[in-house]
Amino acid sequence: MSIERAIEALKAGKFLLLHDSASRENEVDMLIAAEFVGPSQVATMRRDAGGLICVALHPSIAENFGLPYLTEVYDVASSKFDVLAKTRPNDIPYDERSAFSLAVNHRRTFTGITDIDRALTIRELGKMEAQALDGSVAEEFGRNFRSPGHVPLLRAADGLLDERKGHTELSVVLAKLAGVTPVVAVCEMLDGRAGRALSREQAADYGKKHGLVFLDGSDIVSEFRRANK
Repeated sequence: MSIERAIEALKAGKFLLLHDSASRENEVDMLIAAEFVGPSQVATMRRDAGGLICVALHPSIAENFGLPYLTEVYDVASSKFDVLAKTRPNDIPYDERSAFSLAVNHRRTFTGITDIDRALTIRELGKMEAQALDGSVAEEFGRNFRSPGHVPLLRAADGLLDERKGHTELSVVLAKLAGVTPVVAVCEMLDGRAGRALSREQAADYGKKHGLVFLDGSDIVSEFRRANK
């Protein structure tokens, strides 16, 4: 089954491809557990996927890091900066809210944008997971990361697949099912010729060519519900 192969791939530090659903973004993301990311993995996402390289965080980890949703920061700051109120994302066509939190660089990076720098930031986010699941590590997070930076963080919704079934929630749920760090690097697959998201069929063909597991979001939802009966 695809879900079993996906779990094994995630455990082994391999990429896999995840389609959310035709009724949502209808996009395929390339994803890999953050703890396994090195410069070559960042280069692959940048070159072969082409979208925004982000890190999805389990809600408990985001909470213990002290990370807000970016819209919450805008709400607080909009009394001083009116443009933040005017640009509120209240018209997202496929969702009710954005998962974006802060964007960070690890403090040992230089510019933060190189493959080496982004890999360091992503991998160190994964390394802090064990501490973050045990309790608040906001001070430690601040000692290790600076913001703004070049790695956007995505905060999975509380309740995970109850209210939102985006790539953010699906990827951290899959990581939990696989028993790996629920901190996952994700990147949308784009079609440079058409100027659109890469179609599900094209992404599946890419997966076959490169030996990657292709998974639908519904597979993760079904397995999550089966495991939590």
